[in-house]
Amino acid sequence: MSRGGEMVYIPDDSDFSSFRDQCENLEGWHCRYNKGGVTVWSQGQEESCTVQKIKTRISCKDVPAETLYDVLHDTHYRKKWDSNMIETYDIGRLTVNADVGYYSWKCPSPLKNRDFVTLRSWLPLGNDYIIINYSVKHPKYPPRKDFVRAVSLQTGYLIKANGTGACVLYYLTQVDPRGSLPKWVVNRVSQFVAPKAMKKIYKAGLKYPEWKHKHDPEYKPWVYPEQNTLPSVSLDELSVQHADSLENIDETGLPEDHLNMSDHEA
Repeated sequence: MSRGGEMVYIPDDSDFSSFRDQCENLEGWHCRYNKGGVTVWSQGQEESCTVQKIKTRISCKDVPAETLYDVLHDTHYRKKWDSNMIETYDIGRLTVNADVGYYSWKCPSPLKNRDFVTLRSWLPLGNDYIIINYSVKHPKYPPRKDFVRAVSLQTGYLIKANGTGACVLYYLTQVDPRGSLPKWVVNRVSQFVAPKAMKKIYKAGLKYPEWKHKHDPEYKPWVYPEQNTLPSVSLDELSVQHADSLENIDETGLPEDHLNMSDHEA
């Protein structure tokens, strides 16, 4: 997403429009999974699939678009439903609709865990919503020894209102995991990990109104910028996170039979 690859910038209307087109356009995408209301597509060379694009779609009955938008913003609530997350927090705000944040997640054993620092931006579009991010470097949050720092080239969500009290969620991601992964890992992402993640988000949306009612229900700084108490971050403090400057590990030899069985939970 970073224009020219060098300058950190805040996405504008053309970036959001381009992201929306990528979500809705199927040309050049290959369907990898279509079952139980979830569809997964991939884009990229199969044999050099470390940095494949993955796109997923799920219809969410009984979850309004604005509710799912809140779910995806609410880092406090994320700790309740995202079992793969190790830690997440907001680092600072750039504008009323852009911030910098940290996220780390558990990879299936025996792979090493990964983390990101990203610039995230969001845009309400009538009844629809878009949230997008890409990786940046922040001087106070360098790579850690206990994680492999991965790179989000472009990741985001499109939430489309679908009638009264329902929505359709698209998730599109192109990530460099900074490692030569086994083929079975890449296959599992599209066949198992991505569908499971989408179903988790849907279930989180169903449960969010009740949870939020009991947990500071009026606090939504992503909707009400005046509530945002994060320290300001300047674009000058940030630089684009280039993958080639990070550790690259070879995990191609890891066998599938050592996969942590907890990842097989439905």
